[in-house]
This record gives sequence, structure tokens and C-alpha cells, in this order.
Amino acid sequence: MREKFFTTKNITVAAVMTAISFVLYMFVKFPLPMIFPPFLDVQFSEMPAMLTGFMMGPVWGSLIIVFKCLLKLPFTSTAGVGELGDLLMGIAYVLPASLIYKRKRTKSGALIALAVGTACQIVIALVVNGVMLIPFYAKAFGWDAVVGMLTNLFPSISKDSFYRYYLPLSVLPFNLLRLSICSIVTFFVYKHLHKLINKMFAPRAKKTCATQTVSEEVTAVSSGASLKNTELACEPDLNSEIAADALVSDAASSSVSDSLRKENS
Repeated sequence: MREKFFTTKNITVAAVMTAISFVLYMFVKFPLPMIFPPFLDVQFSEMPAMLTGFMMGPVWGSLIIVFKCLLKLPFTSTAGVGELGDLLMGIAYVLPASLIYKRKRTKSGALIALAVGTACQIVIALVVNGVMLIPFYAKAFGWDAVVGMLTNLFPSISKDSFYRYYLPLSVLPFNLLRLSICSIVTFFVYKHLHKLINKMFAPRAKKTCATQTVSEEVTAVSSGASLKNTELACEPDLNSEIAADALVSDAASSSVSDSLRKENS
């Protein structure tokens, strides 16, 4: 039977993961100016999306990326260009990894999925920075300002050599470091988180008829009344029936013992 897409569990988990991803995207970030350009902030907002993709499938994982970028748009300082780049890079990380893990749900499958997702995002990050982000920033702020942000790291950098320095020496190691941390945390957390969520949304066991009528049967036996066979409204559980029979038997034995004592006295 095909599992429903829009369930209470899926919507709730997606909402929580979107909120966490947005907080990580908006607030929990920091630069490493001694290693990377100051405008590259280390943040791990793709991690909730990857966890969601592993637990609920590639579509839900990709939607977390879309939702967090849409929530960030009202606070954009790049006319939405930065968010669009993050959207493309985030989906490049989550979508292929989730698709691979969906087909091979093992530890080795998870490792392969995370490695492929990391590689895909790095490739897309190089393309997006070279084709979209840096041209936008250069047009908005001027090439001198953009190049000036990298002179502390690369003293000999210029407009002509900018991409030769920036892409392989900043974008590539920056994303490799960030995504490696996301992937390691995902690998060790996703199974435990999945079990916890399944436990939280597990359907409650129905109360069986046997446990509901035990006290009535014990009272009837203790008072000497005959037990009547009544049709049960729900299907009893085997263990509950055994427990009920044991209690009834004990009550019946107690009643017989009391009767014998009265006759002997």
C-alpha cells in the first residue's frame, strides 16, 4: 500500500525542520576570515533538510530548502539573488543524496548518498558563484570592492585572476568543510531521530475488551453469580484474555474455598 504524502506526521515534521533550518540559516552562522573571505558565512541550514530527506524522502527534503529560502526573502540584502543561489546549492546537496538513500537504505548507502550530495553541491556552488553571485556582487558594489575583500588572503589577486583564486581556494574548501560537518552529523543522528519520530507518532494501542471486563467477571464470580457469555464489541488481545482467565480462575477458587469453610463450620 502506498504511503500517503500529506499526513499529520509528515506535515508536523516538515514544519519543525523548516523552523530549525530557518533559524540556522538566519542566525546561527559565523565567518572564518583567517581562512575564507569574510562574506562566506559558515552555516548548517541544509542539515535539517538532509535529515528530512533521509527520513521522509527526497521531495520533503527539497521542500525544506525551498521553505527556508522563501522565509529568508523578506530579510534579503541581495535582492533575492543570494537566496536563489542557496536554493540551487541546497537542492543539489539534498535531492541526489535522498534519492540514493531511498534506493539503498543501509549505512553504506547513506555514506555514498552523503558523499554524492556533497560533491554535487560543490560543483553547483562553483557554477553558481562563477556565473551568478560574483557577477551580481561585482555589478552591485564594483570589482574593486569585491577584489578588495580577498586581498588579505591572496595579496596578488586581481580582477583578471579573481576566479582562479576564489573558486578553487575559497568556494571549494569552504563548502567541503561545511558539508562534511553536515554529513557527519546526519550520518550519526538520522537513525535515532527517525526512531524517535516514529515512536512519537505511533498509533496508540486500543484497549481490549478482555481488560475492560475483567473486574466485572471477578465481581460476578466472587458473589456466586453465574457468568454469562456476552458478545464482545471489540476483538480481544490474546495476552489480555490469558490474564483475564487467570484472574477469573483465582476469584473462582477463592469463592469455592470460602464456601467450603462455611459448610465445615
